[in-house]
Amino acid sequence: MTTDEWNTQTLDLDAYLRRIGQPGKHTASVDLLHTLHAAHVRTIPFENVDVVLGTHPGLALDAIQAKLVGRERGGYCFEHALLFAAALEHLGFEVERRMARVQPHLSGPRTHMMLVVRVDGQEFLADVGFGAGILHPMPLKDGAVVDQAGWDHRLTSDGVAWTLAKRTAEGWVPQHASTAEPQRLIDYDVAHHYVSTHPHSPFSSKLVVMRVTDGVSRRLVGTELTTEYADGRTEHRTLTSEDLGPALAALDVVLNDEELDRLLLNIP
Repeated sequence: MTTDEWNTQTLDLDAYLRRIGQPGKHTASVDLLHTLHAAHVRTIPFENVDVVLGTHPGLALDAIQAKLVGRERGGYCFEHALLFAAALEHLGFEVERRMARVQPHLSGPRTHMMLVVRVDGQEFLADVGFGAGILHPMPLKDGAVVDQAGWDHRLTSDGVAWTLAKRTAEGWVPQHASTAEPQRLIDYDVAHHYVSTHPHSPFSSKLVVMRVTDGVSRRLVGTELTTEYADGRTEHRTLTSEDLGPALAALDVVLNDEELDRLLLNIP
């Protein structure tokens, strides 16, 4: 897979690093990977506003950069992962772009993008675009368990696929499963087309915004705002049309008046 396919030379690395609050010169290391991964997830929200509005700019890196960095907006997995991969490669990390099947124990589609990153002789699953889930990279080791902002996650391998699972009150629940099959940009374009347009996709017609920080996970689906705490508490709130703009801003999704008006028209 060539660098040209991913068009990483178009990335303004300094602008990206400023966006996530990590300006300056950096050298690839395990510690830097952890720092950048957490900073990206804390700063850039997971959201599908442009999908709902029918104005998504696509997966070209310059379009992603203009949106997530220039406009300080968020995006979903393809945008997050493609941007993060480009930044890591600029910094000297070795990156493999992969695809995962969401909810592999059910009927989930193979539509999630994540990365495998190699540095200092170690491999990690980097997953900055999995909604309100992964704050830190996971060591790519069978049985590895990492506390993700208060919720344990585990990686296991059956020799073919790596499965990421989350510990819940009911036990370990699979989140996604991925293999080492090489991906091309067209593979993500195809998955993006399904996710953003198919009537059965959870993202094509319903607003979804997710944020995670230490001990707190917030999820807005349509007008239902759910806040979960690592200690097991859960809060639910139904938003009115007057609530939506301030609630989005609190989730770091700041829209102009036209975007907010159009979004309100698209929310049942």
